[in-house]
Amino acid sequence: MTTEATTPAERWRDPRVPVAERVRDLMARMTPREKVAQLYGVWVGIDSGGEVAPHQHDFVAQLDFDELPQHGIGQLTRVFGTRPIAPEVGAHSLARTQRQIIEGGRFGIPAVVHEECLTGLAAWQATVYPSPLCWGASFEPDLVRRMAFHIGRSMSALGVHQGLAPVLDVTRDLRWGRVEETIGEDPHLVGTVGAAFVAGLESAGIVATLKHFAGHSASRAGRNLAPVSIGPREMADVILPPFEMALRAGARSVMNSYSGVDGVPVAADPTVLTDLLRGEYGFTGTVVADYFAVPFLHMLHGVATGREDSAGQALIAGIDVELPTVDCYGDPLLAAVESGSVDGALVDRALERVLRQKCELGLLDPGYSPDPAANLDLDDEESRALAGELAERSIVLLHNDGVLPLTGRRVAVVGPRANDPGALMGCYSFPLHVGVHHPDVPMGIDVPTVLDRLRGDHDVTYALGCPVLGGTDEEISEAVETARHAEVCVAVLGDQAGLFGGGTSGEGCDAADLQLPGRQEELLEALLATGTPVVLVLLSGRPYELSRQIDRLAAAVCGFYPGEEGAAAVAGVLSGRINPSGRLPVSFPGAGASQPSTYLTAALGARSEVSTVDPTPLFPFGHGLSYAPATWVRVTADTQEWPTGGTCRVATTLHNDTDRGTSEVVQIYLHDPVAEVARPVRQLIGAVKVELEPGQTRTVTTVLHADLTAYTGRAGHRQVDPGEVELHVGRSSADIHTAVRLTMTGPRREVGFDRVLTPEFEIDC
Repeated sequence: MTTEATTPAERWRDPRVPVAERVRDLMARMTPREKVAQLYGVWVGIDSGGEVAPHQHDFVAQLDFDELPQHGIGQLTRVFGTRPIAPEVGAHSLARTQRQIIEGGRFGIPAVVHEECLTGLAAWQATVYPSPLCWGASFEPDLVRRMAFHIGRSMSALGVHQGLAPVLDVTRDLRWGRVEETIGEDPHLVGTVGAAFVAGLESAGIVATLKHFAGHSASRAGRNLAPVSIGPREMADVILPPFEMALRAGARSVMNSYSGVDGVPVAADPTVLTDLLRGEYGFTGTVVADYFAVPFLHMLHGVATGREDSAGQALIAGIDVELPTVDCYGDPLLAAVESGSVDGALVDRALERVLRQKCELGLLDPGYSPDPAANLDLDDEESRALAGELAERSIVLLHNDGVLPLTGRRVAVVGPRANDPGALMGCYSFPLHVGVHHPDVPMGIDVPTVLDRLRGDHDVTYALGCPVLGGTDEEISEAVETARHAEVCVAVLGDQAGLFGGGTSGEGCDAADLQLPGRQEELLEALLATGTPVVLVLLSGRPYELSRQIDRLAAAVCGFYPGEEGAAAVAGVLSGRINPSGRLPVSFPGAGASQPSTYLTAALGARSEVSTVDPTPLFPFGHGLSYAPATWVRVTADTQEWPTGGTCRVATTLHNDTDRGTSEVVQIYLHDPVAEVARPVRQLIGAVKVELEPGQTRTVTTVLHADLTAYTGRAGHRQVDPGEVELHVGRSSADIHTAVRLTMTGPRREVGFDRVLTPEFEIDC
């Protein structure tokens, strides 16, 4: 119905009109150029600072921004994440830009503003939270959800609409530089924690963007952007489940993988981005290109003849928005439509999705205001406290012969990661992603080092030992002397996060092997030779091979870039103020680290008599020690028969007979002795962290649906089989307390996207 206040010409502006109707009305009024303008981002300042995206230096052509708003702009790229800019200055500058866009075009449609937010909003003076590997190590999805909500709240206050996170790639090769961006090597853990991040970000009104869909982490030899050669079963059962779980959590955007899977780049593959994502999964949001993924079709992959062809292939595949800046989706796409080589209906298909999302964000409403919130503090006390809490819950105690906790000791602190704030942050943190290219600008946040925090608790002497890479014999000798005169030596080693060769971990910083970078292993050996007990603190973006040293180390502690409050968390674990509760989201390799693998392997992928190479990890997935370990009392199931369409209940009773509070992560793995295909020996299907006060006994009951046993059979469909299965319940993938044998009864069932993906937990009080 048309009211006096709403003429047919203004119908798309009326919030009372259904979204689909508003979008149709607006699309009918747009010219082809105005339509295409909504399908690309614009990156102002792409040539400032250093390279933060692959081949960025090939796309530095300046755009005449004053000319762009007359046709509209789909997205604005990294207004805050391109260079250091004070939050209030950036927010008001963004508001002016949005007003320019609104006033410059016929329809006054604001741009969607996106930013990176993997370890917090990638903006100057914003909180740097722990890295995704820390999220996985915490085994606490709710804590991750709370963190994501805080990140989203900061973004919204600045006028940002979309966050390019979480990364849901499952770690497949520890040599890959982007391991630090992943949540772990298990799809259930990645999916559970990643879905929590999505729920938190979306609850703050920010569009969460799942990346990288799909297969990016399975590149050959762990090399960035290298070809992916995995079978459809590995794709279905390992790579895809986290995306399915996160879509269920409400993610409204997906970013394609750079990779070519079996020779077909995902950016040009409609079977992935349309048939699977939209047809099977029912996704209705936007698909945005990973940065420069559209021109890479002709530049790197060699599957397109040029910009027009790349635009056409990407649009057909299902990429709605070209990011980070206009290259193929501008004039080349218009030319392709005008020539008939690209169907204009494909432009309309992408445009409808973009406008629908803008409508849902309120960007088409007459009352939309781009003005930012007042009193912008991106690193307030609440955010820092939350960053500290997650850091504390993520530190993993790998090994301890009794030297920890440290009490009243003269401590030598040695190593390249001890006195560097950057040791605590990953490559997508603003200080290391952008700030490193602006050395004259202060970091913008207070990041104490491990040395700073240990000096508050102990009598400390310090020596560098060696940088992350390089160093001299004299530096190592000085560290040895420092260690020799102490009661205990804390060696803080690990990675320097960076981009495209600017570090030892991070995007484009892949490793040829898993030895400690540079001369750090040499330093560690020299420290061990002093006879002083050595505690290794590893601050890194990936696990490293420690098999030659572990029996001689007094203790080993791991933190996967625990963020701006990470030093306090590490020092708290070393001193005993914090009882460590983190568990490994990735396995530590055993001897011979040229054979990296994950725990998700079939029997012939594990140690066997048919190969001389033993891939058994030094520390398995799920491993982590405590100063007050819980006592496992019993594990029982409520049945011996588990219907293929029903549930079973597994009760795990724990007791804390120590004098301090403790945590235990109850981990439930599926073992399927006989199936149509060779399945992993164990695969996680449920995990929950249980808190225990001194003297307390608690029982956690896990309700497991039979869908959690599903796998992709020979016919290519996910299925639940009748027959014998075992539930291995324990402290880690290699430390099983009880194997519960059950019989799956009933018919074989095929299951799809709507299957049950997570268990339910009931914890008594």
